[in-house]
Amino acid sequence: MPRFFLDDISGDEISVTGPDARHMALALRMKPGERVIVCDGKNGEALCEISSLTPELVRARVLDRRPSGAEPSCRITLFQALPKSDKLEFIVQKAVELGASAVVPVLSRNCVSRPDEGAMEKKLSRLKKIADEAAKQSGRGALPEIGRLTPFREAVDDMAGRALPLFFYEHGSCSLRRAMENYSGGEIAIMIGSEGGFDGDEAAYASEKGLAMLSLGPRILRCETAPIAALSAVLYATGNME
Repeated sequence: MPRFFLDDISGDEISVTGPDARHMALALRMKPGERVIVCDGKNGEALCEISSLTPELVRARVLDRRPSGAEPSCRITLFQALPKSDKLEFIVQKAVELGASAVVPVLSRNCVSRPDEGAMEKKLSRLKKIADEAAKQSGRGALPEIGRLTPFREAVDDMAGRALPLFFYEHGSCSLRRAMENYSGGEIAIMIGSEGGFDGDEAAYASEKGLAMLSLGPRILRCETAPIAALSAVLYATGNME
């Protein structure tokens, strides 16, 4: 069933305008009587029946309201060191499909990609669009956040304030199972490196700030594979892939 997001889904009837209305009327060729799901982006959704439809305005009657069943039980933020080319687009898409609540691009020492401010603003706008589309496609009930490009130490400081900060590093020695032994809920943060990984000074700083130094096993993973593996492992460990 088609899924759309609006800021306000209160009331007995909702109105859809702009690109979503055009998409419903022209691309999907929907008709009165058909049903859609409209989400408020905060884990609430409404089952609606279209009562009237034009490319400018769609009106729909609310039939039922419920919390989304697709949101993970814990909020997970992926801090991803900036990779080359368009790899971040792929990472954002898959992270959102899996259930990440936010993705924050990070500028670490070994990042080859170092876009200027204007280029990064365009990239962030593109990433937000990809994240929103992935949320709709995967049946999410909340729109994920795309953070600004954040310097490495600032990102680590941010992670240190989360309930479970996980730093995935090729020389990490802690297992995910051990890292989660005392986890009883709250926000989880994951950091993954770019193609060159993290240098020793960065890893030392992360360790000093209390981040758990984890490994993803003996195999060398590409920077676009590692976040998918890490997110999947964390979601499974928290009971969100059963």
